Amino acid sequence: MRKEKVSSAVIRRLPRYYRHLSDLHLAGTERISSSALGKSMGLTASQIRQDLSCFGEFGQQGYGYNVDKLRGEISDILGMNRGHTAIILGAGNLGRALLENFHFERSGFQLTAAFDVDSAIVGRTLSGVPVYHARDLEEYLRAHPTGMGVLTVPRAAADATAGRLVRGGVKGIWNFTNIELSVAGSGVVVEDVHFADSLLSLSYMISEAL
Repeated sequence: MRKEKVSSAVIRRLPRYYRHLSDLHLAGTERISSSALGKSMGLTASQIRQDLSCFGEFGQQGYGYNVDKLRGEISDILGMNRGHTAIILGAGNLGRALLENFHFERSGFQLTAAFDVDSAIVGRTLSGVPVYHARDLEEYLRAHPTGMGVLTVPRAAADATAGRLVRGGVKGIWNFTNIELSVAGSGVVVEDVHFADSLLSLSYMISEAL
């Protein structure tokens, strides 16, 4: 039974568990103890048991965890089997890189369309994904209800585009625009990706190590 409130820190660790268990599964590992799993991930056994207890009872005393079963349970918790759909707003350098290199389906999302204003790519199909003109976004969303919008448009267009997504009924926005979107109170979940923040954190850690 899931607890009423799960901390964001626990949620952020779930993909790490899934990724690590996937590696173990591919390596042929059938079961693993919380101590061994924690050691390989840089976590304590207690932390792992506490995290997983937020979602139910996993593992058996003296046996540990069945790797494939726990991987499947975490996949279900993360909603990877719910048939999520996604579209990309902005098929420029970053958007196209995601289109061509990021495997959305491995995270449980079907990428169905991309939108841009560049006549050189509108009307084309990139990596199996059709590219429509941005002016057709509302019409597309009415015909194809979509769970998530991936925002890679220029900063100047970010807020307006996010507003169009919210009004179009999306449930989440994966935001790569490096600005904080003004969609508070809309009920839409926003996941901000700030490359510079990650790089500056690394800069701090390197500087402290000198």
